[in-house]
Amino acid sequence: MKKHAIALTAATLMSVTAAMADYPEKPVSFIVPWPPGDLEDVLTRLIADKFQEMYGVPAAVVNKPGGGGGPFPGAVEVATAPADGYTIGSFVTDVPIGGPQIGIPELTPNPFEPIGIFMTYPFVIAAGADAPYGTWEELAAYAKDNDVALGHFGAPLPPTQITFAAAKTSGFDFASEAAFDELNCNTLASGDVDVINTTLQLVQPCLGDIKILASIGKERTALTPGVPTVQEINPDLSVSLWNGLFVHKDVPEDARIKISDAAQAALKSPEALDLIGQTGVLIYWQDPVQSEQQIEADAAVLGKISELLEQ
Repeated sequence: MKKHAIALTAATLMSVTAAMADYPEKPVSFIVPWPPGDLEDVLTRLIADKFQEMYGVPAAVVNKPGGGGGPFPGAVEVATAPADGYTIGSFVTDVPIGGPQIGIPELTPNPFEPIGIFMTYPFVIAAGADAPYGTWEELAAYAKDNDVALGHFGAPLPPTQITFAAAKTSGFDFASEAAFDELNCNTLASGDVDVINTTLQLVQPCLGDIKILASIGKERTALTPGVPTVQEINPDLSVSLWNGLFVHKDVPEDARIKISDAAQAALKSPEALDLIGQTGVLIYWQDPVQSEQQIEADAAVLGKISELLEQ
């Protein structure tokens, strides 16, 4: 009986090991919880293509937007899918930090662990060409006596919270604000709002026709080197706006390693390197430990910003 039990246990372990070694053996989905076309979408597609090339199985990017600060249906899908490595999330700062704070049941507590953070994307605060202000300081002075409407991707999201905090510490508040699924050249041209905070990629086609008031991040963008960062305006508002690959915490290590290998290979491709010069994006690789440290640091700063906005 004992020999039979030992043999059965050994057979079970061999079966599990074989199953893990076979990963991937069916199509893999990379879920982006935003509309297509932005930098996290473009880079995730490069990663998916490299994954397919390296492992010989179909790999596709699936866009599942749900703006306005949630409910992040794409992230919920990753959280509730089988923890087998076949559903991978490509998430910005908002998901692992904001999801639990917003109180989305499937994301509370945070069910994800990072494979790695791979980019910091340029996020900017922009106004239309005919705005009566061209710098953040001029906006602050104007908004003290005039109504200014802000468009954003969701009030609870980090870029929006940083923008609110920058306004408050500069002595003004936006008269109104609204969430949009997309914030691009048309948003400003339509006059729906006066100021938007959005990724530089989405307004790059009209960059010469709009006014960039500030960038959000720790470094000035390569495409707007003369524009200060919000951190320069207020050093206490230092948060990195990054994108990374995440899986459910129960996904096996073998799958994580293969996802990581494909991602790092894709980020070294000529296509990825070209994006640096074209868009000002920062591309790099932070391993799971470094990524967790980054998330912890940014969560601490965002907590202080939340306390500031509640005062």
